[in-house]
Amino acid sequence: MLELATLEGRYPQMSFAGVSRGLLEPESGVLLARRAVASVLEEATWRRARFLIAHVLPPQGDKPLHYIEAANGERFSAGQFVFACGAWLGRVFPELLGPRIFPTRQEVFFFASPPGDARFSPPTLPTWFFQADDVYGMPDIEARGLKLACDIHGEQVDPDTQSRLASPEGTAWAPEYVARRFPALKDAPIVETRVCQYENTSNGDFLIDCHPDIPNVWLAGGGSGHGFKHGPAFGEYLAGRLCGELPEEPRFSLASKATQQNRTVY
Repeated sequence: MLELATLEGRYPQMSFAGVSRGLLEPESGVLLARRAVASVLEEATWRRARFLIAHVLPPQGDKPLHYIEAANGERFSAGQFVFACGAWLGRVFPELLGPRIFPTRQEVFFFASPPGDARFSPPTLPTWFFQADDVYGMPDIEARGLKLACDIHGEQVDPDTQSRLASPEGTAWAPEYVARRFPALKDAPIVETRVCQYENTSNGDFLIDCHPDIPNVWLAGGGSGHGFKHGPAFGEYLAGRLCGELPEEPRFSLASKATQQNRTVY
């Protein structure tokens, strides 16, 4: 735990207005999502898994599923099926999960660092989160710029039709926030934006459960903005449940997911 004077001395490039003390976690880190996904894919294919890109049609009926069918007519057979569809879970199972999965729009911004200025790169600047602001960010990693995003749930959207461009409101807010917390980056250009998605559940916990009507179909998602970093533990738990080796965790059950989102859960 660091007091304000220590924070200001260690991180002079940041403004700690309104902050009395902070928590530094030296053993924390950043996951580079693109590299991680590529590594998982490479490892899986090396272990003889097949990787396919296909538009899978929603399963029909209430009996054990023998195959899933793609839009092009191709069929894939298996004994067990896991649907880990992120923000699209509600679209694949509209009656069951449409009212229980709440996709929201989350905007991310990257700001250019001054040339040759190492104050905004690791290890000089850590990953950070101003709890009172509900804003988090990362240092300039891979020369993409200082990253920041608001962690409050955005507007609920359709993942198929929403705009992938940052909104005018967000584009106006982000520079104002950067100027307030990182004064040296005032007037720094936005060099990249991303529109990400959360697939929120009513209680903010994961959904990892068997389909109530199709016994060999598993529903996996509800990351609520935290799914990726928990991926390895998520996968181990799901595999254990699927193989009958782990007991059910009630907080991940379908029964625990209400049809009205608790907006205080982030």
